[in-house]
Amino acid sequence: MAYVRTVKTASGARAVQIVHSSRRGSRDIEHIGSAHDDAALEALKAVARQRLAVGQPELDFGPDFAALQAGSGAGGGPLAITSSRMGYLWDALGHAYQLLGFEEAAGGDEVFRLLVLARIVEPTSKLDSLRVVEEAGFDPPAYATLKRRLPAFAKESWRQKLAAACARTADLGPASLVLYDLSTLYFATDAGDGFREPGLSKERRLEPQITIRLLTDASGFPLMVNAFEGNRGETTTSASRSTRT
Repeated sequence: MAYVRTVKTASGARAVQIVHSSRRGSRDIEHIGSAHDDAALEALKAVARQRLAVGQPELDFGPDFAALQAGSGAGGGPLAITSSRMGYLWDALGHAYQLLGFEEAAGGDEVFRLLVLARIVEPTSKLDSLRVVEEAGFDPPAYATLKRRLPAFAKESWRQKLAAACARTADLGPASLVLYDLSTLYFATDAGDGFREPGLSKERRLEPQITIRLLTDASGFPLMVNAFEGNRGETTTSASRSTRT
């Protein structure tokens, strides 16, 4: 099997390579060239695709298709791919999202759904998640729309609906065993803001942090997750957790 890949070199350029792999795991890499801009990169990719297509005859789709190619200037070459879609991946994630009950819990909110699926595909910022949605082949919402929806997503009632959906999926009952864990996330800044504050760090870090509390069932399936101030005592968070549960 052979395929084209792009890798970043030590100089910052992007190298285009053809990788020939076998079932035994051995690989032979053919270097096509290195590009320093998008135009050169696309040209190198075109060269790589042409090398892969050597010896592969084109199918005869008849005179109508030949005339269409001639009119478009394709000259009998391969058709250009103008767009792509992560159909199988996106549909599978969307089915899991619905199966877990999040579609109903979120009231069919499409912005929330797109944000969740995009961050599963590529964990990134809220703004960059719109780029992930677009690369998946779908129309992302405007960033202004996303910012308007964030206060609703941050409400405790919204989180409780999602937690209830997780509990139904796990078939949680009054005698079920639940597991409770906590961790800290630190931030690369020197100043706290009332929420990100220096506190007890297992890594002995001095940077501002937040505390993450996670509740799961016996198999590790997540039921609820919350964030607390970085300098808040663990005993107080466990008490609030028990009350909510």
